[in-house]
Amino acid sequence: MELREFAERILFATSLEEKLRQPDNITDEQPGPALIAPVAPGRPASLQFKPHATGKAEFPGLHQLENRQERGRLLHFFANHELLATELMALVLLKFPDAPTAFRKGVLQTLKDEQEHTRLYMERMKACGIEFGALPVSGYFWRCVAPMEHPIDYVAGLCLTFEQANLDFARHFAQGFGKVGDTDTSKLLEKIYRDEIGHVAYGLKWFRRWKNPGENDWDAFCRTLKFPLSPQRAKGFSLNVEGRRAAGLDSQFIAELNVYSQSRGRTPGVFVFNPFAEGRIAEGGSFNPTRHQAQLACDLENLPQFLCRQDDIVLVQHRPSVEFLSGIKQAGFPLPEFVEMFGDGARLWSKTQPQQAKRHQSAATGTAHTGALRALASRKLGRLRPWAWSPDSVELLTPLFANMAAEQRSAEQRFNPGIARLYSKAWSAALLSQILTSAAVKDCLCTECEAGVAVDSVQAALATIAAIRTRGHHRIVVKEAVGVAGSNAIRLFEPEILESHRRWMANALRNGRQLVVEPWLERLADFSIQIEMSADGLKLCGYTGLINDAKGQFQGNYAESHHHTRIPGGIVKFFPKVTNISRLMLDLYANVFSLLEAELRRLDYLGPLGIDAFVYRDAHGEPRLKPIVEINPRYTMGRVMVELMRQAFQGSTGSFRLINKAALRAEGCEDFPSLARKLAEQFPLQLEGEPVARIREGAICLNDPTRAQVCLAVFQVQKT
Repeated sequence: MELREFAERILFATSLEEKLRQPDNITDEQPGPALIAPVAPGRPASLQFKPHATGKAEFPGLHQLENRQERGRLLHFFANHELLATELMALVLLKFPDAPTAFRKGVLQTLKDEQEHTRLYMERMKACGIEFGALPVSGYFWRCVAPMEHPIDYVAGLCLTFEQANLDFARHFAQGFGKVGDTDTSKLLEKIYRDEIGHVAYGLKWFRRWKNPGENDWDAFCRTLKFPLSPQRAKGFSLNVEGRRAAGLDSQFIAELNVYSQSRGRTPGVFVFNPFAEGRIAEGGSFNPTRHQAQLACDLENLPQFLCRQDDIVLVQHRPSVEFLSGIKQAGFPLPEFVEMFGDGARLWSKTQPQQAKRHQSAATGTAHTGALRALASRKLGRLRPWAWSPDSVELLTPLFANMAAEQRSAEQRFNPGIARLYSKAWSAALLSQILTSAAVKDCLCTECEAGVAVDSVQAALATIAAIRTRGHHRIVVKEAVGVAGSNAIRLFEPEILESHRRWMANALRNGRQLVVEPWLERLADFSIQIEMSADGLKLCGYTGLINDAKGQFQGNYAESHHHTRIPGGIVKFFPKVTNISRLMLDLYANVFSLLEAELRRLDYLGPLGIDAFVYRDAHGEPRLKPIVEINPRYTMGRVMVELMRQAFQGSTGSFRLINKAALRAEGCEDFPSLARKLAEQFPLQLEGEPVARIREGAICLNDPTRAQVCLAVFQVQKT
């Protein structure tokens, strides 16, 4: 029989008997013209593809294999996959008649293997009481591979994607069937596993022959796959490194695949780190961070990966290294998909790109990825979650608005003058004053004069300073109502107001901006409250302790085992004289949440918020609480801390630190990689728990120490 006739019979036959029949002798002397792929292969009525987008059936898990019917249902999945592979191999023979003879012979041999696999699965299915065709079957493999335009699309899409994934699935389920005593099916899966190693090796050989010789296997593989296929489809529940090495895949390819992530169906959210929202709001297009600030943002750009789920997307200037991501995955954190956007995202940080991003750009491809967001806009997306909604994030993400599946909100709804006002410390001070008039624990709270006063002129500022000092507070802090932390305040500790102070205030008040004047208070401890506003209302995410320097600037934070419902014990302990202080403080914040939710609904704000607060000592030496220092309508490092604690073992405490160059030297280290090694030696990770292992103890770097220039983020878990 001619190979073409054999392939046509397999592709168009409507009975399994014809599709699985193998003639004794096959020749390939008349390959014929190229065939246009049909919409679907011929099949018996019971095995025709279910309609597209009618829902995805899940594989039975290992825990269900004790049930004979569930074993049969799983084998039904596998049999359909093998039959699909058979049909796709017939299609490639008909679609590319001019392909090399050796390639066509290899496809024929693999096709015969797939026919045998289908027959063997049918036998094992029948033993489980299920006939092939008794359940609906998917045509996903067909829809992904049949449009192939060149044989390289076939070897990339079928051999190196679906068959490579079977290196994981076959070995995984072979062990599962063996554990429940179904040794016949276990042996079958082990045979198929060995066959798949050969099939992947065959595909890899031809892929390397046809790919661009200047590209490595991984880059060529990623470039060749057409959406919706991605490398995510080339792996199963866990990565079988041994099988991939046996198939000839190199270590770089395996490492890249191990940390690769992309949604398999759930519409992903899109996250991006834009830490200069306040500066953009306050100064508009004239804002430009310092070189240090821009580099800090570059160092920490991957932090949103700890806010999102595995199927979500994080926009970055440069994707984290494979080595770094491997460590994060080993610690149990899910990995998102990273999308690089050199040209698109540079404006988030400065008018010019940070030097590190420029180096990565030239080292990668020599061209900026200005089309990254345009390509992303063609995909169905779930939600947009920048670090903060502000002019820069609206501008960056606008190309994605039209394709949102779950979040149909305009740019005006996401950010408007009303939402901009939420960033103002003047607004936070006004809300605090409102709380103070109705609070039940006034004896423990700051006074109204300590809440802060908003002013819009130098004269008003000077008058407010004088008024505060007449009440006994001689140390004063003057803050920009909206501005980037670290450069938005001055402290007035001396009696006289210098001309330089007046100039600073006059400059800060330009363009109708405000200042907030308040007394400098002797802080004892800081903490934060992390909340989320959704269409269903305001939700508490957790309480975290704050670690600030002498100027009140963030250095780190911590979370206790009960952080999601209770205020840190280190805060409560300052009020030993107050009965049931923890409950009273929770009631106080319930009142804050009620007032805040009403305001957020009025402005139609949705998203994360963080409230900073602290305990201080008054002039009489008594502890008092300032329950609202400022409200940040964005993600904060406190929210990162809350999300990190999801991977901490129950009952543990956690800390999050940003280590700068000064702290690096204090640790006795020359650079960030040496600090990372020191932490790994002193605090090795210990994971515990089943079926999901979590961190019981140890430290892990949250950004790549080999690339960090000015800052390293570290998460550490301790037993309690």
